[in-house]
Amino acid sequence: MNERVAELTGKYPQLFFCAKDIETAIKKIITCYNNGGKVLLCGNGGSAADCTHIVGELMKGFMKKRLVSAEQAEALKAKNPLVDDELIANLQCGLPAVNLCESQALLTAFCNDVNPEYMFAQQVFGLGKKGDVLIALSTSGNAKNVNHAARIARAMGISVIGMTGENHSLLEKNSSVCIKVPATETYQIQELHLPVYHAICDAVEREFFPEEGNSSIIDKNIRIL
Repeated sequence: MNERVAELTGKYPQLFFCAKDIETAIKKIITCYNNGGKVLLCGNGGSAADCTHIVGELMKGFMKKRLVSAEQAEALKAKNPLVDDELIANLQCGLPAVNLCESQALLTAFCNDVNPEYMFAQQVFGLGKKGDVLIALSTSGNAKNVNHAARIARAMGISVIGMTGENHSLLEKNSSVCIKVPATETYQIQELHLPVYHAICDAVEREFFPEEGNSSIIDKNIRIL
């Protein structure tokens, strides 16, 4: 068992039966980043807030500082002499992630002009590429807009990591892997989703940033070296 998943299930024994799916989700995200991909996220209400939370853990240091290495700093400076040490010192290496819930102008325009059920699917279609990952959160697993996004993602070769409660749902069917936490009440599902995605973010960060310095992940996404 993955070290971080073992820590999670030790603290939350009720999540033991989700361990295999959590490990699969971690592997899919690592593969995505190794291939220069990105993570897209969508959900509604509290799940939309969870998407924001996850992006925050991936796009900057979570448990580690993710400092820019001397090699990467020199490469950036070579590309633009106006990049100085102060700028470099205030950067952290990010793992590319986009919350599809936060583009208010696009979302409201699409809801007004087309159909709100398809607002996440539209963004997946416009932003996604084969090899990316979509993390789709729905406590019921039956949110129409989330499932439309999952369906188009799968058609595009994008892995879908569903996060739901314990009941069977449409999202379970539309996901590459579905993490079904053992709860049925919305707030209890959300309470368990948080430690799950923290464990996922931590495990992925440990993979790419084993020390306080950084890995080559930034090279694959901004192409500086």
